[in-house]
Amino acid sequence: MKTLKEYFNELNDNRQSGKVKHLISEILVIALCAVCSGVQTVFEIGEFAEVKKDWLKNEVGLLLENGVPSHDTIGRVLAMINPKQFQNLFISWIEQSLNIPAGSYIHIDGKTLRGSASEQSRGIHLVSAFAHEAGVVLGQIKCAEKSNEITAIPELLNLLKLKSSIITIDAMGCQKEIAKEITKKKCDYVLALKENQPAAYNDVKDYFSIEDKDFQNTLLRFETLDIGHGREEKKRILSFK
Repeated sequence: MKTLKEYFNELNDNRQSGKVKHLISEILVIALCAVCSGVQTVFEIGEFAEVKKDWLKNEVGLLLENGVPSHDTIGRVLAMINPKQFQNLFISWIEQSLNIPAGSYIHIDGKTLRGSASEQSRGIHLVSAFAHEAGVVLGQIKCAEKSNEITAIPELLNLLKLKSSIITIDAMGCQKEIAKEITKKKCDYVLALKENQPAAYNDVKDYFSIEDKDFQNTLLRFETLDIGHGREEKKRILSFK
């Protein structure tokens, strides 16, 4: 099993080789450990590396042959790496580490980051893939706004090495092309259907309304009632026995 450092060794390093004192893979592992510990700035990452130097060598397995990198070095490396290449390698490591079993649920959804909106921008909108059983986000794609989720979802699916998973998406992702991308990966899908797809919506509604006693007897019926946030939400669920 490859370590995170071994994955990051594959990153393109455009620094002048004669001036390089710290491996790009070790700098990125340090940065990732620091961020996971709650660190928020490059300066703090440098401080984290200094304080946790022995732990990084003895427990994480870094060599640190020239000591720990300064925060200036860390900042330069973070600014120069290819973000898509970094994301692909990181996702590969996550998937290897989790070893997601067949039949796992992967939820794809888009959210706008709180506080990211301004007068000039609607905010940063991210489409994420969340592995339910593992409780982690496998990957995410930034898109301009919510309407662009339709194009971002296939791009996110292409990043993930999923097989025999069950992909769930809300009504925004109820598109033929997205369904095709999911089946190409040999996965199943559960797509929400609303009136934004009027023809399909009416077909499904009419189908479950067939006034045939034998057909109706094949259905199971469930009903839930949720009260909260100033509203009452009743859901009626039909499924085949």
